[in-house]
Amino acid sequence: MKLVLAPMAAITHQALRLLIQSFGGCDEYFTEMIQAGTLLTGGPFEKYYLLQDPEPQKIVWQITGNKKESMGQAAALLSDLGGVGVDINMGCCAPDIVRTGAGIAWMLKPISETEAMVKEVAKNVKKKSDLRFSVKMRLGAEDFTEKSLQNFVDMLVYNGVEQITLHPRTEKEKYRNPPRYQWFSFLCDYVEEKQYPVSLVLNGGIQDSAGVQKIITTEPRVSTLMIGRAAVQKPWIFSQIQGSNPESVDLLQLGFDFIDNLMLYQPPEFYKTRLQRFFAFYSDNVQFAQYLRTQLLNHPTPEGCKKELEKYFEQCPHERYKNL
Repeated sequence: MKLVLAPMAAITHQALRLLIQSFGGCDEYFTEMIQAGTLLTGGPFEKYYLLQDPEPQKIVWQITGNKKESMGQAAALLSDLGGVGVDINMGCCAPDIVRTGAGIAWMLKPISETEAMVKEVAKNVKKKSDLRFSVKMRLGAEDFTEKSLQNFVDMLVYNGVEQITLHPRTEKEKYRNPPRYQWFSFLCDYVEEKQYPVSLVLNGGIQDSAGVQKIITTEPRVSTLMIGRAAVQKPWIFSQIQGSNPESVDLLQLGFDFIDNLMLYQPPEFYKTRLQRFFAFYSDNVQFAQYLRTQLLNHPTPEGCKKELEKYFEQCPHERYKNL
C-alpha cells in the first residue's frame, strides 16, 4: 500500500513534512497549493513554497490558478525542480478559491475550457519525461452524473494525465458528510473497462489503521491512499498504518518540534496562520481538546503556543504521553 500526504493550504509545508518524516515518513509529499500567478510574478514568499526537504525525490508540486497560460508556465518552472511530478488542484472548494475560477471551478466550467488548460500544463510537464502529470479532483457539482464523471476522466486521460486522486465528495459536501467511496469503485470499473493507462488514488475520511483496513476490504483495488487532516493531528499515522508506529508519543515535544520547524523554515509573516491551522488538528489528541485549541488559537505566536502547551500539560500531566 502506497501512502501519500495530501495537499493542504497553510499546512503541508516543510515544517510538517519534517515532523512526519521523524516518524518514518510516507511515500510522497504533496505541497500545499502553489498559486501559479503569484509564483510567476516572483512574490517575496514564494521561495518558501518551493522548499523540498526532507526528501526532495518524494515531492509532488501542486498548482492552482484560473488561467491556462499561467498554469502552464508554473508547471514548466516547477518541473525544472524535479521531484515526482506536477499535480493540478481541481478539488479545493474554499469559496475564495472557487470565486476566482480555480480549484473545483475547473470541474464546473465548460469542459473545453478546462481541457485547454490541462493541455497547456501537460505540454510543459511532459518536457520532463520522468515526471508524472496528475490531477486531484472531487465528484463535481451537486448535480453530477455518472456520464459527466466519465466524460471528465476521458478528457483528463486523453490529455496525458497519468494519475487521478479522487476525493469522493461533491463541491458542497463538507467533511461532516462521509466520503462516497462507491464512486471510487465506479471509477476503478470504468478505467479497467476502458483500459486507461491511469492510476487512481483515494482521498478522504481516512483516520486510522482500522479505517484503512475497512476501505481495503470493501475495495481491494485501492493501491494508494492520500491522507490529509488525520496526518496533521497524528503525524505518526503513516508508520501506524504500516505497522511500525512508536509505542507512545510525547505530545508536548511534538508541539515544540513543530514550532521549532516552523521558525526554521517559514517566514514570521506565516507564523500565525500556520500555527492556527496545525494546532486546530493537533488539539484533538487530548481530552480537553476544545479548551486547548482555544488557548492555542488565541496565542498564535511561537512563544505563546509553547507557553500554552506547557501550561496545559502541567495541569494534565497524564495526557502528555499518548499511547498508540
